[in-house]
Amino acid sequence: MRNWRFAPALGWPAGIAIAAVMIGFAVAIIVLHQKRKGQSDETAWASIRRCAICVLIAVLALTPSTLATTTSRAVNTTDVVLATDVTGSMAVNDAHYGSQATITRLDAARKAIDDLTDIYENSSFAAVHFGASATLDVPLTPDVGAIRNWATGLQPEPTAVSAGSTLDAPIDPLLVTLKSMRSSHPKDRIVLYYISDGEQTSAKARRTFSSLRQYLDDAFTIGVGSAQGGQIPEIKAGVDDSSPDDDSNASGANDDWVKDPATGQPGVSKMDEKNLKAIADEMSGKCVILDATHKLDKRSVTSISKHFRTVETPKRRERVMPVVWPFSIALAALLAMEMGSWLATSRRLL
Repeated sequence: MRNWRFAPALGWPAGIAIAAVMIGFAVAIIVLHQKRKGQSDETAWASIRRCAICVLIAVLALTPSTLATTTSRAVNTTDVVLATDVTGSMAVNDAHYGSQATITRLDAARKAIDDLTDIYENSSFAAVHFGASATLDVPLTPDVGAIRNWATGLQPEPTAVSAGSTLDAPIDPLLVTLKSMRSSHPKDRIVLYYISDGEQTSAKARRTFSSLRQYLDDAFTIGVGSAQGGQIPEIKAGVDDSSPDDDSNASGANDDWVKDPATGQPGVSKMDEKNLKAIADEMSGKCVILDATHKLDKRSVTSISKHFRTVETPKRRERVMPVVWPFSIALAALLAMEMGSWLATSRRLL
């Protein structure tokens, strides 16, 4: 919506003074023309033209403007924290992601992360990977590209450094990260996605995730893998699981498998849905299992987390926009006519 008003570019005192002087000149031109009628060669058109010039200068001094209303948005986004398992069992090639195609568990995790960045538009993300230890790789950022690059670069933990799967490894860095996020952005909604196969092979008892609950608005455990499981490839340091060669299996490891110390035979890793559900319950969240018919998309995840969509708060602002160009064009045209008239008169007097 637009409203016309005067907003003198030189300020009200100067604008009013100039306008008053020019209006006075306009009145004087009319009065003098009437007094000198018949005694001067000044035409009525010349008097009107000069009067119009004075009026236009007065109008420009007052600077006619429009009041334009703009709307700004205060965006209250969701902060999404991604904690992804990179233990050796994540290289098992038994996962599905919305299709019958079999992929590694880590590939399924990558696809899930990529979809989450689309689902949570205008949100900020933080990323943690965990295996023998856990590390905050990407602090909270709205840069979706950084998160996608991080997911692409995730690699399964080398077998040589693995100390067995410990599902509670990310608790400490998550506590520090979530506390900092809650302190810095108290009005933001924080959602945690814990992506893992849920397998706990460490003899050490798992700690509870309930300590994270105080900082979370919601949480999800995302299960990748299958109940049937698969053999765990032996991962060597520096081997890219996404680029298998002739001497590598589908996961990018060599032809050796991780052996079960009790039998000496290749061990089998199975997704543990029970552990994933327990972790979700401890965080007062939900467990989502990815398989051939389920993946993370706007239809499935949004039905769970729809109240965490971006909140837009419109705030009305008014901006004054000067509109002087029509008056300037008219003034220039009249001045050109006046100059032409003066030149014509000068030639006659020569």
